[in-house]
Amino acid sequence: MDRQNLTLMTDLYELTMMQGYYKNKAQNETVIFDAFYRANPCGGGYAISAGLEQVIRYISELRFEAEDIDYLASLGIFQPDFLEYLRAFRFSGDLYAIPEGTVMFPREPIIKVIAPIMEAQLVETAILNIINHQSLIATKAARVCYAAKGDGIMEFGLRRAQGPDAGTYGARAAMIGGCIGTSNVLCGQLFDVPVKGTHAHSWIMSFPDEYTAFQAYADMYPSACILLVDTYDTLKSGVPNAIKVFTQMREAGIPLRFYGIRLDSGDLAYLSKKARKMLDDAGFPDAVISASNDLDEYLIDSLKAQGAAITSWGVGTNLITSKDNPSFGGVYKLAAIRNSDGNFIPKIKLSENSEKVTNPGDKKIYRVYEKETGKIKADLICLAEEEYHETEDLVLFDPQEPWKKTRLKGGTYRLRPIMEQIFRQGQCCYTSPKVMDIRAYCQQELDTLWDETKRLVNPQAVYVDLSKKLYDMKMELLEEMSEKNP
Repeated sequence: MDRQNLTLMTDLYELTMMQGYYKNKAQNETVIFDAFYRANPCGGGYAISAGLEQVIRYISELRFEAEDIDYLASLGIFQPDFLEYLRAFRFSGDLYAIPEGTVMFPREPIIKVIAPIMEAQLVETAILNIINHQSLIATKAARVCYAAKGDGIMEFGLRRAQGPDAGTYGARAAMIGGCIGTSNVLCGQLFDVPVKGTHAHSWIMSFPDEYTAFQAYADMYPSACILLVDTYDTLKSGVPNAIKVFTQMREAGIPLRFYGIRLDSGDLAYLSKKARKMLDDAGFPDAVISASNDLDEYLIDSLKAQGAAITSWGVGTNLITSKDNPSFGGVYKLAAIRNSDGNFIPKIKLSENSEKVTNPGDKKIYRVYEKETGKIKADLICLAEEEYHETEDLVLFDPQEPWKKTRLKGGTYRLRPIMEQIFRQGQCCYTSPKVMDIRAYCQQELDTLWDETKRLVNPQAVYVDLSKKLYDMKMELLEEMSEKNP
């Protein structure tokens, strides 16, 4: 994780294609590639963009060191002149992206790379690796936080993550998605986010009895005293011993600022309600009841519906791995090639599956908001040179069923371009916000979604439409391809 140069974190075919371009093309022509995804994870209605800061770092450090060249030479498939070219390799292109924390939808570019083809090809694998992983975990975290209905969610899946990078950058993404803290201390150090935690069952078991263990913990951490009560018997032993310790703290004049219990097994709805009554009857109505134990958004939603008296949730394995949907599915496709006249010639990928047919050309995205509510009405993908004015009527149509149209009257909607330029001629021109600032922005973004889109099951899709010019270009290319391959 300390190594900044990730140049060889790529698939071999990116390098073999680069050598092919180097050997077979008269010029290293400038192209446009789009990174996007086709379906929202977890069957949801949206996704959250995350990982851009790490993409910036990767591209900024992109260079082949001497040991990299030596290794590639040892493979016996790269020629000396190509390897010599790699010694001076730097990214010199432009890059646009949807900023981290932004709500996004299928088929719209998350990242747009405009660069010489060898450069644009090389960065494919790393961009997808970084964006796919962090966007997946940020999205999962947003769903978990939504299910908690305002309760705090702590991420603590490090020990179950698929390695140190996934645990640390996954925790970063979970914070962006809405978690209030992480158990991952390295994540806290690297990204200046809150770290939180209590103690394990081993703490209790290492003392002669449960009460002594609780008392020792309270003596050390009186202002953050959350006691794990299910080591032996939650209601007969754990909660009564916790109440005994809290009573002694109060009698000693120790302020009970942040205190309570944690449940990690059993019927969480039943136990939390019983524990709540016991704590209230003992005079501790503000004691926190937190819970863990293989939680996800569906179980939290169910527990809330059952009236569970839990107000703080620790979510580990199912969040850090996005267990029910462990991959994001982002792809990276060629959209245009610049010709000798300096114009971009649109390119399209065909498929037997209509959802896999790509959108060609140099594009940008406008987000369309309903002015009255501030909620997202649709996203509009258009050609980069197109301009729209909020005072004019706007016609939106479904690109799959173009006869379905919606006309928005001028003055009733608001437009916002959602992609920002990140690199200009190889130089980064964007400053990444701090993670906690991205988190706050993400919460604002989630507020622009309709409740119907945020629901966990069968959400209402947000429409991603094409401009008339882009749609016509796509249809012309499809017709052209059809004539060439009758």
